[in-house]
Amino acid sequence: MPVETNNQKKPPRVRQFGGSLLILLTLLLVLNLVVPSFFGPKLPQIPYSDFINQVQAGKVKRAVVGNDRIQYSIPVTTEDGKIIEQVYQTTPVAIDLDLPKILRENNVEFAAPPPNENGWIGTLLSWVVPPLIFFGIWGFLFNRQGGGPAALTVGKSKARIYSEGSTGVKFSDVAGIEEAKAELEEVVDFLKNAGRYTRLGAKIPKGVLLVGPPGTGKTLLAKAIAGEAGVPFFSISGSEFIELFVGVGAARVRDLFEQAKQQAPCIVFIDELDALGKSRAGAGGFYGGNDEREQTLNQLLTEMDGFDANTGVIIIAATNRPEVLDPALRRPGRFDRQVVVDRPDKIGREAVLKVHARNVKLDEDVDLAIIAARTPGFAGADLANLVNEAALMAARNNREAVKMADFNEAIERVVAGLEKRSRVLNEIEKKTVAYHEVGHAIIGALMPGAGKVEKISIVPRGVGALGYTIQMPEEDRFLMVEDEIRGRIATLLGGRSAEEIVFGKVSTGASDDIQKATDLAERYVTLYGMSSELGPVAFEKMQQQFIEGYSNPRRQISPKIAEEIDREVKMIVDNAHHIALSILQQNRELLENTAQELLEKEILEGQELRDKLETATPPPEMNEWLRTGKLDEDKPLMQTSLR
Repeated sequence: MPVETNNQKKPPRVRQFGGSLLILLTLLLVLNLVVPSFFGPKLPQIPYSDFINQVQAGKVKRAVVGNDRIQYSIPVTTEDGKIIEQVYQTTPVAIDLDLPKILRENNVEFAAPPPNENGWIGTLLSWVVPPLIFFGIWGFLFNRQGGGPAALTVGKSKARIYSEGSTGVKFSDVAGIEEAKAELEEVVDFLKNAGRYTRLGAKIPKGVLLVGPPGTGKTLLAKAIAGEAGVPFFSISGSEFIELFVGVGAARVRDLFEQAKQQAPCIVFIDELDALGKSRAGAGGFYGGNDEREQTLNQLLTEMDGFDANTGVIIIAATNRPEVLDPALRRPGRFDRQVVVDRPDKIGREAVLKVHARNVKLDEDVDLAIIAARTPGFAGADLANLVNEAALMAARNNREAVKMADFNEAIERVVAGLEKRSRVLNEIEKKTVAYHEVGHAIIGALMPGAGKVEKISIVPRGVGALGYTIQMPEEDRFLMVEDEIRGRIATLLGGRSAEEIVFGKVSTGASDDIQKATDLAERYVTLYGMSSELGPVAFEKMQQQFIEGYSNPRRQISPKIAEEIDREVKMIVDNAHHIALSILQQNRELLENTAQELLEKEILEGQELRDKLETATPPPEMNEWLRTGKLDEDKPLMQTSLR
């Protein structure tokens, strides 16, 4: 369990004494103001006008006249014949200057009240206690918001400390990233057996930078290292160093490294390093910008240079944006080793699913290998969410165990969103969506490297998906060749092409497909260098080459080249559109039959759907187009009612 430190020590005795004094003064003031009113004599309250009438009637014998109260006595004869003085009080409505004259005329003895010998205490407390109460309330509220003692130690590190590696995570809890685990086992072995390395003069890397997409398990892997080594683990986010005041972040870096050296051997983990270590080069190559962040980064660089590699302090940092890090931070001597934590492959996904399914009761029909094959591109966090969604689905249906159907539904929910049967489409919309999705499916079934069509649905899901087609790759793919990219563009245009052929007009449902097809065609030309006209020249910058301050990914090119790029992109999209129209015209009967069946059932899936799509036949010009990307210039484009 984590030790809740945040490096806040117990408040000093002076502060405790001050708090006690504040409470004592407050009690004295309350007693001075409240107690007399509770324990003083309770006198009858008489209206001022009645008091004047009693004086003029000669009933009042003596009076004590104060600024805010008048006490007077009236002789009263008791039943046994004794005469006693009954005391009353009244409150003057204003300063009555005629009152002394009235009292003298009616022979009333009157005097002012004697001065209060202890009144100075109330006066003193009334001046001293209110400011103290104000500062006490301010300190209480400031403490609730993270201030208080921390305000006096603002430069202290906010790192969370796990003592003796009690992170609750071991290497057995991390799966799917075996290569990264293998590289980091050396770090664990050094922390356990440092003498084996120092005896040979070897130096363990000072810093290890974990690089990978979000959700791949970088933070989990760092905790596993500390858990395996059994050493203290300091965990802090890069954003926690940055504060409003310049210099605070640098002070926190110094304090963090001082604590780490005192508890060596240990691990310091900095998550989201890009929040702290962004490149200091701004737009145009000038230096400057956020002074607080820059000073904090400079202090981190200095501290990483300031201790020996074999002191036992190992810095592990994680980021999913390595391209924005400052070059000085990534050089050898600081972060000596860079470990890529990538999305798992099929075998890795199966291993991750086994880890997350340990505490889930699975039915006998669940095959984690099939689920791993159906989830290409899923990171570890995605797979954990998938298992949880399947378990929630089974619980919602009151099942005793999680079935394969629950996993299939969970995959669709993660990929396409929540099913929305409450969104009712009219007949025209439903028919348009049906032909649109079948158009995607028929063309996708004929294109190379597209994967098998597993499901077609016209049940709305997510935010804007009125229908969807699911294609599952048969294996993990890491490269795409020319004909596969062209086939992908044609598949994206299949929905619009089906609408053109059947209805003679198009809907807004193809807008996202057109956007993706255009972006892919532009990368085909500008980034992948696959255009036969422009050749293998990169006209677009890779993401790693972006410089903070620049937003245009396109290189500086002449207007003529830009025009040629636009012409090539349009030609690629037009040719893919032509092939999509040709395929659907060639398989018009299959298009009609499948769409009508989809309208009846709303969902088509499984082997029956695949058998139906296998009957699709390609047009004669498709193979040549896949090979060269060009069409016969003598052959006119497919005619539709739109042309």
